[in-house]
Amino acid sequence: MQSLRELYRIGMGPSSSHTMGPRYAALIWKERKRNAASHRVTLYGSLGATGKGHLTDKAIIDALAPLPVEIIWKGDVVLSQHPNGILFEALDYNGNVIDNWTVFSTGGGALQEDDRFSLLETATGNHQTYNLNSMDQILKWSKDSGQPLWKHVDEQEDEDIWDYLAEVWKTMQDTIDRGLICEDVLPGSLHLARKARRVYSQSENRAEKRTCLLAAYALAASEENASGGIVVTAPTCGSSGVLPAMLRYLQETMSIPKTMILKAIATAGLVGNLAKANASISGAEVGCQGEIGVACSMASAAAARLLGATPFQIEYAAEMGLEHNLGLTCDPVAGLVQIPCIERNVMAALRALDCARYALFSDGRHHVTLDQVIETMYKTGRDLLPLYRETANGGLAVLHVAAIRDANKNY
Repeated sequence: MQSLRELYRIGMGPSSSHTMGPRYAALIWKERKRNAASHRVTLYGSLGATGKGHLTDKAIIDALAPLPVEIIWKGDVVLSQHPNGILFEALDYNGNVIDNWTVFSTGGGALQEDDRFSLLETATGNHQTYNLNSMDQILKWSKDSGQPLWKHVDEQEDEDIWDYLAEVWKTMQDTIDRGLICEDVLPGSLHLARKARRVYSQSENRAEKRTCLLAAYALAASEENASGGIVVTAPTCGSSGVLPAMLRYLQETMSIPKTMILKAIATAGLVGNLAKANASISGAEVGCQGEIGVACSMASAAAARLLGATPFQIEYAAEMGLEHNLGLTCDPVAGLVQIPCIERNVMAALRALDCARYALFSDGRHHVTLDQVIETMYKTGRDLLPLYRETANGGLAVLHVAAIRDANKNY
């Protein structure tokens, strides 16, 4: 597994696979082809189908500026390596192609040129930081050494990983803070009004304060992401509200010091890294279970850590967080990271805390392991029909549009 720097990326929303990845790919291409007069970029599969709603074209055009860029949308063509394919072509002044490059945005902001080689390694190079690649192995290490799970991060990463995780935590808090004061309408055809500030303002007057605060924080971060704000992939932009919401809530209600929060983020990072390395965190590849499901699993692990769980209880919490999101489809209405994405962040944050508390009722022993659920998630995701994997061609995305069309006819 690679460094947590490659899991927790700081960047602009609304999508790590559709915005962050393509933007960085365009920057790489721009640096390589300084002799180009213009560029032509073809977006395949999920990028072609929902890229407009995810601001993929804007991210690429801005990165390749000031040269002219032609965007070609081919959502009905899926390349064999991955559903998120991009073809960059550099053109001369006569419009002739002088070079081309095919690259894939594989989720969480990562890029691949083929099925094996990960290209976008901004902080650590193409380097495998961790020598253990399953939770079973990590738990054995923890049992044999007597060390907590976060200590494995400390041993495997460079010394400055804690400075980076501190930056991650600060960015998460800043994202929530911005989201709590905004009251405008999110960009896009849905004209969806922000809810975070209103929900937060009601928290003092409601008996269910826990639900209110967790919802407000998850809404704040998710709405910031949907508006193209700066977020942390945890593990993706579309699921970036789950872990920050849970951390913020527990920090405030339990007066948890920063050092403990960073250890919880490291613990969550191990879970996210395992899902990324052994399955996928790409909605276009495995559906929303790879985004919200993994985010819930990460947040469950972090919450369990903060609530004093043992390593085996932490693993149990993480297993439940993902297991009960298995089969979750990715069907964004209007191709935007808004419906059902934003509310799913809220539900996952609430579920994560419940998973952690339930795990504490046990001694951590259970039948289904996190490793097994990660494998199941990957197989389930690949079995999903493409129309349920971030193409906006099925599920809510289709039924909602049909309902609006029928309502307009009746009116």
